Amino acid sequence: MSILDDLSSAIRNVHESAGPAVVGIGQGNRGSGVVIADGRVLTNAHNLRGDEVTVTFRDGRSERGKVGGVDPDGDLAVIEVDTAGATALAWSDAEAAIGDVVFGLASTGAGAARVTAGTISAIEQTFRGPGGSRIGGSIEHTAPLASGSSGGPLVDGSGKLLAINTNRIGDGFYLARPADAAFRERVDALSRGESVSRPRLGIAVAPSIVARRLRRSVGLAERDGLLVRGVEDGSPADRAGIREGDLLVEAAGRPLTDADSLPAILAEAGMPIELKIVRGDEERSVSVGGTTDAAGEA
Repeated sequence: MSILDDLSSAIRNVHESAGPAVVGIGQGNRGSGVVIADGRVLTNAHNLRGDEVTVTFRDGRSERGKVGGVDPDGDLAVIEVDTAGATALAWSDAEAAIGDVVFGLASTGAGAARVTAGTISAIEQTFRGPGGSRIGGSIEHTAPLASGSSGGPLVDGSGKLLAINTNRIGDGFYLARPADAAFRERVDALSRGESVSRPRLGIAVAPSIVARRLRRSVGLAERDGLLVRGVEDGSPADRAGIREGDLLVEAAGRPLTDADSLPAILAEAGMPIELKIVRGDEERSVSVGGTTDAAGEA
């Protein structure tokens, strides 16, 4: 049997074993998802538009599902829906390695799932989730994905769930979140309805290069830090007295070197958190997220 015959056989096998677990998410097949247990479907958080969503199965049946647990920053969600006996996809125990042949599956709206083949081209890749947070440890692969494929499974040669497709990065490359132990624990928590709520300040920031340029233009000493571009009304930052134009230079005693450092420190330190800010030439410390947010002189 030739290599092409082997590949054709593998695609057919994957289609038969994994295809029935693939579902469409949203009206017009906005995205895809995969049955992971009886009554549970896993998809990307960015495929959702509220607390309920239409789920379309291979046989054309559509059911209204309810969002059970969601992790917006991790771009994951579990939907509670009547799966009517659709076979859940088993987890793969394979460790993804460059060169492995993988298969991407996606819903076509109704009927048989779409199956494409490719190889893992890189591992430990990073992308930004729908909330702007960086998501690391992703698999880059070359199995072509059409519009509406995000949230569908990436499977190994035995049709087991290796990762969840998330992002197209252009030029024929795609990213998927690997279904490792930490991922499975997160999905288990979402399946129990335990949504992930990360601490947030309620601000929009610009990177150091913008802050330095702006301070220089108004005759202020250049400082590394994150420039506050906006403050959400009623947010923890607003209650603490942080203003647009403030420069955030430290969080929890650690320097803020780039836009990704703040959410990372915030996730680790939690709230309340001490921020050091520069307003004009004046440096001060601000406690954000306490029961009584307050700004005070450093």
